[in-house]
Amino acid sequence: MLKLYNVRMEEHKNNTARLIIGTSGYSYPDWVGTFYPPNLSRKDFLKYYTTYFDGVELNYTYYSPPKAKTLEKMVNQTPRDFVFSVKAHKSFTHERKEITSSSVKDFLTQLQPLKESNKLAVVLLQFPYSFHYTKQNRYFLCKLLDNFREVPLAVEFRNKEWQRDSVIKELRDRDISYVNVDLPSLKNLPSPTGIITSHIGYLRFHGRNSDNWWSGNNVSRYDYRYTDEELNQWILPIKRMLSTSSLLLVFFNNHRNGKATQDAKKLKSLLRSAY
Repeated sequence: MLKLYNVRMEEHKNNTARLIIGTSGYSYPDWVGTFYPPNLSRKDFLKYYTTYFDGVELNYTYYSPPKAKTLEKMVNQTPRDFVFSVKAHKSFTHERKEITSSSVKDFLTQLQPLKESNKLAVVLLQFPYSFHYTKQNRYFLCKLLDNFREVPLAVEFRNKEWQRDSVIKELRDRDISYVNVDLPSLKNLPSPTGIITSHIGYLRFHGRNSDNWWSGNNVSRYDYRYTDEELNQWILPIKRMLSTSSLLLVFFNNHRNGKATQDAKKLKSLLRSAY
């Protein structure tokens, strides 16, 4: 059963939150035949994707720094109200090299097409399990947040050590989104929560593949299909999150063979029925 982390949050006054449901990434070859039509050109993937979803997480920016020209093309391929969440490059979150204002500025400069078109929802800082709650890491995180302060931010922790009131308070004071996660129920992984620390709420579904979580790779780890019962566990928390935010981003990262698209569509259907 889903347990909500008990952190108080005042109800959002205008109660006109926008809900975005989509997937983490969209350009996967193994989605052809399961989501994309067999003969669809790869350059048309994003345009086709927008016929089902109103937002996407860009995962490739974790592996390769974004280029403004590429993002400009994406802007032109998507509807006016389509939004992007951009994952920060691994040098900031996983390699954790010395942070410089110039390196952050270089990254953010490339996001200009998204900012100018009002399609940048957030920059996502996703930290690995190895990022422990230590004095050194807390200092590193504060410095990173300071350098990224010109854009909306969301922070995801993969280690339960960060799931504490002091962290939630700091994110709220900085108006930075805490990323709620659905993960396997394994020791030291974060518990499922419905925390809102900014006007932007965030929820990521990674699957519950306990067997492959520690031993698998980036494909097998996320090879998981949610049941209707598992998705229904999130209906009430999502409603509550919507009542305390102006924008709620929900993305599925269980991308193997298009499972993310199937579950994202299923969640949309379940929410429509619930309302």
